[in-house]
Amino acid sequence: MPRHRIGFWYRLAAVIAKPPLVVLFKRDWRGMENIPTDGGFITAVNHNSYLDPLSYSHFQYNSGRVPRLLAKAGLFDTPFIGMMLRGTGQIPVYRESTDAVGAFRAAIDAIERGECVAFYPEGTLTRDPDQWPMQGKTGAARVALVTQAPVIPVAQWGANEAMPPYATDKKLRLFPRKTLKVLAGPPVDLSQYYGRDPTAEVLRGATDTIMAAITELLAELREEPAPAEPYDHRKARAEQREKAARQSERLDKLDQGENT
Repeated sequence: MPRHRIGFWYRLAAVIAKPPLVVLFKRDWRGMENIPTDGGFITAVNHNSYLDPLSYSHFQYNSGRVPRLLAKAGLFDTPFIGMMLRGTGQIPVYRESTDAVGAFRAAIDAIERGECVAFYPEGTLTRDPDQWPMQGKTGAARVALVTQAPVIPVAQWGANEAMPPYATDKKLRLFPRKTLKVLAGPPVDLSQYYGRDPTAEVLRGATDTIMAAITELLAELREEPAPAEPYDHRKARAEQREKAARQSERLDKLDQGENT
């Protein structure tokens, strides 16, 4: 696979990050042949650990096509991390702001220049209790339908065993030595959505197609069947609120009964 120009900042990041990754973790990398050798493209990756960006970026760096990730804007204000993010060309995302559109424009521009842009379509660490991908947000699909660039689904597993999502102690669990597994699949077929108005239905259909491809790859990595439906965090929260309201109502009735 030909090597593309990586640049000083990405090489510096590799010099800093690769040695501990190589020493502390084993690797199980598959599907690198599915990473395009030329032209702009999108990778869509599941997210179940704060270590995911390092695990995935290591895999992608070794493919010769370095990614530009969409990262929370606040990280760019951190002294050293912000310098590295800016130097390597990562894209800041300003959530719940008029500046949020800028991230998508930057992603489209990068793809049209022939670069790789990486999305975590879930938008945050998965809330699924068993750490399967949850229902995705539509950002990656929006960019994919505008650019019609290949969308490469990527599943990863293992970083979550070293740093579980939402762990209270935030400590690395390095021993026994964990294996960082990354599997890239063939491009997702989104052709049925090309040329159509980007309605909520079209964007949801394209997003669900992307998430289904990621989930299928993760099932292969985990060697176990995936759930029939993706975890819907909003639906789960609504059900929890409804359950809490019913419990509160029952307690109120009991209190009233005791006071009569």
